[in-house]
Amino acid sequence: MRQGPLAGRYPAVAAMVMLALIPYLALSSALQPLAPIIGEQLNMSAQTLSLSSGLANAAYAVGTVLAVQFAQHLPQRRMLVGYALLLVIGSMLAAAAQDPVMYTAGRVIQGMCTSLLLIAAVPPLAIGYPANKLRDTAVIMNMCIFGAVALGPFIGGLQAQADAWRPLFWIVAGISVAALALAVLTFEDAPPANLDSPRDLRAIALAAVGCLAAFFGASQLASHRFLDPVVIVPLLGGLAAIVILVVYQYRARRPLLTVRTMLTSTIPVAGISVALFAAAASVSATVLTAAALTGHYSPLHIGVLYLPEVAGAVITAVVLGLVITKRAMHYLPLVGMVFLAAGILVFAVQVPSSQAATLVGSGLTGVGLGATVAPALFVAGFSLASANLQRVFAIVELFRAVAAFMVAPIFVYLAANLGGNPHVGTQIALWIGFGLAVTGALVGVALYALGGARPQTPDLDRFLAGERAAWYSPPLLARVRRRIAATEIATENAD
Repeated sequence: MRQGPLAGRYPAVAAMVMLALIPYLALSSALQPLAPIIGEQLNMSAQTLSLSSGLANAAYAVGTVLAVQFAQHLPQRRMLVGYALLLVIGSMLAAAAQDPVMYTAGRVIQGMCTSLLLIAAVPPLAIGYPANKLRDTAVIMNMCIFGAVALGPFIGGLQAQADAWRPLFWIVAGISVAALALAVLTFEDAPPANLDSPRDLRAIALAAVGCLAAFFGASQLASHRFLDPVVIVPLLGGLAAIVILVVYQYRARRPLLTVRTMLTSTIPVAGISVALFAAAASVSATVLTAAALTGHYSPLHIGVLYLPEVAGAVITAVVLGLVITKRAMHYLPLVGMVFLAAGILVFAVQVPSSQAATLVGSGLTGVGLGATVAPALFVAGFSLASANLQRVFAIVELFRAVAAFMVAPIFVYLAANLGGNPHVGTQIALWIGFGLAVTGALVGVALYALGGARPQTPDLDRFLAGERAAWYSPPLLARVRRRIAATEIATENAD
């Protein structure tokens, strides 16, 4: 088997994963203060910029499904090198863009390759090493996704203060080159996962059509009303296609995604639900409140006000690493939802928020985000055999991308059009986000109670050995079903 000089060395592989995931995710959250500068230099309207971001985010969502399909039939590590190479090309296209088409093409390639790399690289990092390395992987996963996103506003503000955008994009391209170099150095010629698995083109088509249509419709809110056909038709049609994808995979005899296994088990459904509600609620916490501060402070000043969000993400990444081997792992997403709701509540009291309230609110939401989505992802993943981890990550990331990236322009639209002025509209949108956070926490607790699930210490040795799930997850609504069955039996006996 051909190997690179750093093959199998955990620090090098972990560094490759970090360098591969951070650029796009950090850049996506850094674009808000840079959008006017990019638009002016590339002759891109607000609508065109919104469309480019929508298409890039749609590509990210579709890439989660493509990664699973490619892994079944193609040499996985060769594909990983190919994904990293494409990421470099996309990053350079965006950095050197001379017109809207070139910029959008680069961003779309970045989005798709980031999710391809996430699904291809993170699960092997999680299950390909001894159990004591899983803590490090959990910390890395949390920092790559949410630490990078939390750092975005500061990076964007710093670059906007210099009235330029290309230096940041070229730095991203340089990081992508480093990720490619490490992908080559850590190369290990792993075979396809399962050559006998079906080539599910229907699932890929449904995911592609659904995500592209839904994100396209949402992006049109930058210049259209919500009920305009160009918005509502693709938005609802795309969501319908994603629902059809889920139903199709649930009923398929040999599905590409493990939908049936996940959606009939209590703990995975609870984990996915918490991740979705957290992703949707968190949009209002940063995007809307930062927009409300625009005009009151410089872009760099606003970025500094959101640095506590980074500290919150770092703290929860460390906490995740500490509890991932303990039964307390089950409680972390619930704690995160409480912090997220508290942060949004601080922001909602007054719009625009004072500097003190922004610092407190951003710190709370940073803890909330870091303690919800990534922990919920591992909670769901531990409920199935480790061989399914790649597909579990794909499903959760697909749903999370739809919940977070598609909801963002909808919240921005609500903030601009509700209440008579942007500040009142932003406050209404924040209260909606607060409601989503509270609802997500209640749904997670209710699913555990109705299914009879109990927090358990994960058996990671057997999980990593592929023998069984890390803990037992009862069937969905198992307690309710037992009571219904008992009532029916009692009724029959009485008759």
